[in-house]
Amino acid sequence: MEKKAVNLNSEDNIIVTFPDGNSRTYPHSTTGYEVAYSISPGLAKQAVAVSLNEKMCDLSLPITKNCNISIIKKSNDEALELIRHDCAHVMAEAVQSLFPGTQVTIGPSIENGFYYDFSRAKPFTDDDLRAIEKEMVKIIDRDTPFKREVWDRNKALKHFESIGETYKAEIIKDLPSDEDITVYRQGEWLDLCRGPHLPSTSHVGKSFKLMKIAGAYWRGDENNEMLTRIYGTAWRNDKELKSYFELLHESEKRDHRKIGKDLKIFTFDDEVGAGLPLWLPNGSVIIEELEKLAKETEDRAGFDRVRTPHITKGSLYEKSGHLAHYKESMFPAMDIDGNSYYLKPMNCPHHHKIYASSPRTYRDLPIRLAEYGTCYRYEKSGQLFGLMRVRSMQMNDAHIYCSEEQFKEEFLSVCQMYLEYFEIFGIEKYEMRLSLHDPEKLGKKYVDEPDLWIKTENLVREALQEGKLNFIEIPGEAAFYGPKIDVQVWSVIGREFTLATNQVDFAIPAKFNLTYKDKEDSDQTPLCIHRAPLSTHERFVGFLIEHFAGDFPLWMSPVQVMIISISDKFNHYADKVQSQLKANGIRSKVDLRNEKMGAKIRKSELNKIPIMVIVGEKEVNENSVSIRRRFTGNSGTIPLDSFISTIRKEIKERSKSDQSKDDC
Repeated sequence: MEKKAVNLNSEDNIIVTFPDGNSRTYPHSTTGYEVAYSISPGLAKQAVAVSLNEKMCDLSLPITKNCNISIIKKSNDEALELIRHDCAHVMAEAVQSLFPGTQVTIGPSIENGFYYDFSRAKPFTDDDLRAIEKEMVKIIDRDTPFKREVWDRNKALKHFESIGETYKAEIIKDLPSDEDITVYRQGEWLDLCRGPHLPSTSHVGKSFKLMKIAGAYWRGDENNEMLTRIYGTAWRNDKELKSYFELLHESEKRDHRKIGKDLKIFTFDDEVGAGLPLWLPNGSVIIEELEKLAKETEDRAGFDRVRTPHITKGSLYEKSGHLAHYKESMFPAMDIDGNSYYLKPMNCPHHHKIYASSPRTYRDLPIRLAEYGTCYRYEKSGQLFGLMRVRSMQMNDAHIYCSEEQFKEEFLSVCQMYLEYFEIFGIEKYEMRLSLHDPEKLGKKYVDEPDLWIKTENLVREALQEGKLNFIEIPGEAAFYGPKIDVQVWSVIGREFTLATNQVDFAIPAKFNLTYKDKEDSDQTPLCIHRAPLSTHERFVGFLIEHFAGDFPLWMSPVQVMIISISDKFNHYADKVQSQLKANGIRSKVDLRNEKMGAKIRKSELNKIPIMVIVGEKEVNENSVSIRRRFTGNSGTIPLDSFISTIRKEIKERSKSDQSKDDC
């Protein structure tokens, strides 16, 4: 490769600064590839993209300004998004090559893969997917460069309309007038796209698989045409692809919908309505144990419990701002006595009213109000998913009203509550995400109080830093009334869930005229912290089902002990054991079926009951029980009183499951 001569005194030079802090001078319009090559030809060979001021760009893009730079190799995690997005482009070319007349719409990368939405009169089949995969391999083998072009808006419109790509034309019309219209070519085929892309199709590699076919409305609107979506997964190498399929297999075994049905935890019914779960007795036990844990924890933390109604006048949500910001996620209004009433989508406004029900002084603060209130949100039918996306939910909700001086301590105490729960449930991997506002969307997406936004975000940031809590910052994801912490957790098999939230509200208390008297007897407006450390019952139970694969710890298992008699002669003793267990608050059942011992044990194992108690002649004579635990097997015979004492202690201490991590 011919190297460019650098005139160090030229005003056309640019300075690029590397991650280690060192800088170099290059001619104006030097590409990322040329920068990589100047460091090492080997690095240039491995490079697939470049990050300029933390923005991913094409390796071939000319650099025209001084910038911070890092070279992205295929081995970097950042390359995965490019591989998946480019795989979507390769798939789209393959589809249009095999099925002329098919329109392409959008094809983004997503977690673990990609998809592309197509408009085609005839549905795709599984056989079509295999044919598309073969065609994709041919395109990848051709090693065609991805080339970025900036087009005139009218030229772009004319081109896509002339080839019948009406969806692409619609996208162009909706783009801001000052935005460049960019297309990417891969040989003769091209697509409207912002980029960036890999250097060529061969860089995509062949570690991909088309997964399934689904329906999707154009732009997610039920009133628009139903398109055909093809999902795929793509990875950097075959080892990663194999690991992903192993994870999928394990995830299928842990699917909360299947386990929830098998263990009779919850059900749905068409006559009740989509997204409205019915909790069966086993599920109700789990919920009661979670509430018991939360109430004990909140009592120690100084929370007071309240209850609020399921419906409320619309004027309350107008005042809070929820109608303006969340109306599409609320059920339609009901007309009652000429007033509009709404099903409650969240507890916040009601708790504000409870705070306002009495005069407050600085001596009363902080005031902590907690509720397991049932809320209702209108999720679109296509977005409902088992317990994870529902329309009726019981929320582990609370609001803390405090002074600015009390804020950090209160905010951190909630974060510490998260960590306490994570320890109890064996959640080892988690991430706190500080969601910030976007200054350009003040007055639209966010409350128009720029100074308060900066001040409150700094308060949250300082609290997290002082508490030595690890966190990352996510711009543009704040609640409309203030910054928030969203807590992501990972189950034991590595699946990510959004679980807890801790939000700061600096705007709504003033709207509700919430005040307290300070030491000088002046009215002050409190800060409000919204917190939900255990999410909703629905989402958290769904997470726990997968996390434990239905093998719940003893303390929260719906049936803690199954009593099995060796023969009918000992049924009376089995009943006596159950009576004593129940008297000591231990949930148990007796299997008195006329079945062999092996069949009874297998059924108990299938129902994932933590402990089996076997009783026969020896146990009757000694007033003892023989114990068999899941994952550890037989553990001997002990006196009944000792067994009860041991189990009560385990339950009280909320001991973790006997299940080992390897078994998980």
